[in-house]
Amino acid sequence: MRIQIDNARPEEKELVVSLLKEADLLTEDLPDGLRNFLLAKQDGVLVGVAGLELFGSVGLLRSVAVYPTHQGKGIAGQMVEQLLAGADERGLREVYLITTTADRYFDRYGFAAVNREQVPEAIQQTRQFSGLCPSSAVVMKRNLTQQTA
Repeated sequence: MRIQIDNARPEEKELVVSLLKEADLLTEDLPDGLRNFLLAKQDGVLVGVAGLELFGSVGLLRSVAVYPTHQGKGIAGQMVEQLLAGADERGLREVYLITTTADRYFDRYGFAAVNREQVPEAIQQTRQFSGLCPSSAVVMKRNLTQQTA
């Protein structure tokens, strides 16, 4: 049973919403076209999703979820690594995420908690940051490219 990871298509949005709701993740602010979202499928059936929203030189990793029946198989990790590699290829400097439950999970991908005040304006203005996620949520950051001083 091979897992295939592909770019999401706009017509798959309802499938994505269903998975995210089951994972208790936000769906209110999903982009219509699901641009920069990946879907993991097994035999053509959706088993996982992950997305990256772009804001100039920074990105917001979001909506990382895998159905419970497929968790623990590295599916989320494959999608996260693919999105981070794509962000690095695009020249993004940093990727942020906001989580209430998965901060320890994202440690393994080089993310570290940051103060909300340190987050760039573009990320602060997202609906996730400014209101949909609780203020108690952990904000994490990963640097992508080496910056010279």
